[in-house]
Amino acid sequence: MRKDHLLKFHSIPCPIKQFYENIVLLATFFQKDEEKKVNKEGIKEKVIKKELRKTGVINISNFFVSFKAARKAFELGSTWRTMDASERGRLLNKLADLVERDRLILATMETIDGGKLFSTAYLMDLGACIKTLRYCAGWADKIQGRTVPMDGNFFTFTRHEPIGVCGQIIPWNFPLVMFIWKIAPALCCGNTVVVKPAEQTPLSALYMGSLIKEAGFPPGVVNIVPGFGPTAGAAISHHMDIDKIAFTGSTEVGKLIKEAAGKTNLKRVTLELGGKSPNIIFADADLDAAVEFAHIGLFYHQGQCCIAGSRIFVEEPIYDEFVRRSIERAKKNTLGDPLKPGVQQGPQIDKEQYNKILDLIESGKKEGAKLECGGGPWGDKGYFIQPTVFSNVTDDMRIAKEEIFGPVQQIMKFKTVDEVIKRANNTTYGLAAAVFTKDIDKALTFAAALQAGTVWVNCYSALSAQCPFGGFKMSGNGREMGEYGLHEYTEVKTVTIKIPQKNS
Repeated sequence: MRKDHLLKFHSIPCPIKQFYENIVLLATFFQKDEEKKVNKEGIKEKVIKKELRKTGVINISNFFVSFKAARKAFELGSTWRTMDASERGRLLNKLADLVERDRLILATMETIDGGKLFSTAYLMDLGACIKTLRYCAGWADKIQGRTVPMDGNFFTFTRHEPIGVCGQIIPWNFPLVMFIWKIAPALCCGNTVVVKPAEQTPLSALYMGSLIKEAGFPPGVVNIVPGFGPTAGAAISHHMDIDKIAFTGSTEVGKLIKEAAGKTNLKRVTLELGGKSPNIIFADADLDAAVEFAHIGLFYHQGQCCIAGSRIFVEEPIYDEFVRRSIERAKKNTLGDPLKPGVQQGPQIDKEQYNKILDLIESGKKEGAKLECGGGPWGDKGYFIQPTVFSNVTDDMRIAKEEIFGPVQQIMKFKTVDEVIKRANNTTYGLAAAVFTKDIDKALTFAAALQAGTVWVNCYSALSAQCPFGGFKMSGNGREMGEYGLHEYTEVKTVTIKIPQKNS
């Protein structure tokens, strides 16, 4: 990585002032009562506090301005509703160009805002954002209806129409990627959006507001409203002017959103929620590859991933060797300032999450799991946790059942195929799963048997804009990305015309 890719915070252009003049004028920002929690080691805390305190949240009494603006932009005859589909695609491609131009700024924001490794933000997150925008841009003029051979003298066809105003609530772990995952398909299909970034990580979304304006999207089409879940999130969930909600976050909040939708106007709801994903390693697997993918699948972004492979099932003949190699790999992780090259693990997002992870680690110790390495805080400042590996984990332990969302790897032993299928599926979640084996028949058996929205074979965390993503069971409903993800943002209408005579 070139050194000129690493900018200091003070050299980043401040996007907040630009945002005040953005899509909807929301001049009622006020300063948060409490200090922004700073959790980044090696970055000047005073500078961060000073800058982040300027973002604030929207006065709830004026929050509904954004809803009205989105509704007005969606009215029949509006600039947005009469725009050619190909023009919507052009605007999305233009936005992709601007994200690519400002890739360095956005990646640095992601790092200072959420503690994400700069290399990860720049290469992976921004790369995914650009590809997703271009993928959805390509779909804009290819969403088509069908003609239907209805009985009688009728001509029948279907239309795929935008749903309307979409409320979109973004998580803190992948703030920019999830922002793009939400707005790109919605805009591709002709909807308008009201987006609430996570209160912990609002910066990149606010900066995107200035790029959306620069790209040329009409006023009111995209509205970015910072705020807290119990106020801003609840307002989106309950408001009658919101036609659909897309939410990524905890299962607990997902339930509240579904409840709110049911009590109001039966909003369409897409949910991507928690996970406790099984990663199954057979004795015939490429052990080096399995250890590395298992490590990445758990420790990526400090373990703060909904798809984290947090339940690792290893076949008995290779169990001890897999554990030994996993310990060696975990101990190689370099912790520190996420802006610095060579660092492999940054801080957890905040004190609340930090304490939750440490509590679960303690529960693992008390319940009899064997702590192989790590198990506590790292360093004398910041919310850093040592890379932690537990062996001899049993299915009834808290660390085997609860989503930890931290750098804590749990390794369990299995003997038979039937046993591990049953144990892997013995969870309320169903977001992702993986199997490592050289036996293609076994791989296909597990691809069918595992109750998860995504199953990887001999890899982990391989995601793409082209592939649908979502969960089974309490990991959510609906899909994001791919052609299936576009269906979540359209309503299908049947149009039937009486004609004098039908000819085949």
